[in-house]
Amino acid sequence: MTNPAATARLAGRREWTAFTVLLLPLLLVSMDVSVLYFAIPAITDQLAPSATQQLWIFDSYGFALSGLLITMGSLGDRIGRRKLLLIGATAFGIASVGAGYATSADMLIACRVLLGIGGATLMPSTLALVRNLFQDDKQRGKAIAIWSGAMTGGIALGSVLSGVMLNHFWWGSVFLINVPAMLLLLLLVPVLVPEFKDPAPGRFDLLSVPLSMAAVLPVVYGLKEIAAEGFEPLYLGCLAVGLAFAYVFVRRQRTRDDAMISRALFRGRGFGAGIALNTVSAFAVMGSAYFTTQYLQSVLGMGTLEAALWSLAPSVVIGAAAPVSAALAQKVDRGYVIAGGFVLAAAGFILFSLADTDSLWLVLTGAGVLSSGVVAVMSLVSDMALAAAPAEKAGSAASLLETGTEFGGALGMAVLGSLGTAVYRSDLADSEPAVRETLGGAVATAHRIGGEAGEQVLALAREAFVHGMQFAAWGGAALLLGAAVLAAALMRGIETPAPAEGEQPGVAEADVAVPTYN
Repeated sequence: MTNPAATARLAGRREWTAFTVLLLPLLLVSMDVSVLYFAIPAITDQLAPSATQQLWIFDSYGFALSGLLITMGSLGDRIGRRKLLLIGATAFGIASVGAGYATSADMLIACRVLLGIGGATLMPSTLALVRNLFQDDKQRGKAIAIWSGAMTGGIALGSVLSGVMLNHFWWGSVFLINVPAMLLLLLLVPVLVPEFKDPAPGRFDLLSVPLSMAAVLPVVYGLKEIAAEGFEPLYLGCLAVGLAFAYVFVRRQRTRDDAMISRALFRGRGFGAGIALNTVSAFAVMGSAYFTTQYLQSVLGMGTLEAALWSLAPSVVIGAAAPVSAALAQKVDRGYVIAGGFVLAAAGFILFSLADTDSLWLVLTGAGVLSSGVVAVMSLVSDMALAAAPAEKAGSAASLLETGTEFGGALGMAVLGSLGTAVYRSDLADSEPAVRETLGGAVATAHRIGGEAGEQVLALAREAFVHGMQFAAWGGAALLLGAAVLAAALMRGIETPAPAEGEQPGVAEADVAVPTYN
């Protein structure tokens, strides 16, 4: 049998230029996750949102994004990934203008929802187009490695860019920076990026749209609230409702010929395992971020902008992780490289477990080591999962990867955050409720008391928080070492699937069916 990797069409300058353009929406969507970190005080002063409205200003974007990823991935396969990307970029740009000039909290929330809807079209479309543009294994692996690094870097860059913009402009500027990039995208994508879509997509299953949202949103909401408030009955009920709808949704996908998620996706050996391992990776990186942010601000006492700038330090090594792992995977079985990435990430958690209340460089090093391992894993499993999926279903495949990332991130904050909180509260069992509840409450109480007594309260709270972080870090390390064993077992020996009968080697049917640039 002909090796598809050997005969695949190589991408040239046009494809790499198109890929560079596709990084624009990826950066902006990932930056919008954290862009409000510094803007919320100014927004509060001008728009006077209620406590509930302030929460929705933060969360509405993420909920709209996570709830619609599966739908938009499937829709892109049907109407064309480039077309969906252009529609999403238009919506994202309009919503950015609306958010930048919002005159009320309700208007800002509505614009954030529209931003999330636009983001849900952009994320799977860009990754699916990468799958279609690069059919050579080495080139696709390199492109997805860069894609993974850009997504991770965008989240870190968002908060810093927000702080810099607010030092010179009004709060709406953090949204308006999206507009020039989206205009550039709308001009260049039709010229550089060809259209790709499923030539025989079948009927669109409308009922699966609300079912998928009902499965995703309650679970993400429940996990996020558990991370912040603990195991309350309401949040556990949300998890139960979401899981019940997930069962109905999965059952429908397994029994319908026009399912939103094609069963053909799971015929490739690397796809299901790739989704699961990608979810574990997101669990680790977001779980660690939960502690890193609080450590820098509440334990070391940094201001928000200072903490954000220090949090960029790990990016020095993270940027090299994905390309290095992609190059290594060309020489060593990728299952072993993925397992090595999990072991490296576990070492980062172990460094967290060794920290005390004055360990800035140890925590930053741990964050850099952990994130490097995670980015290496995510780039490789994303490449393997997309390679295992039929090219005409690349949008659906990308949306499942992104949805797994959302689930994993929420789960990481909930599980590791709850574990750390339980240790924190146990250590401060004899303290007053405000101190025992959260480290933020302890900081506020210490400032109110003042003097030596306040310093003592703050010192005890910081020690308890670090103890909880250490405990959670050991749990995270154990999980990642288990994932390393599974990766070596499940992903070892997986090769790029050979072309289907009658298909040009290395070029999917969808790739040759719609090769137009206009």
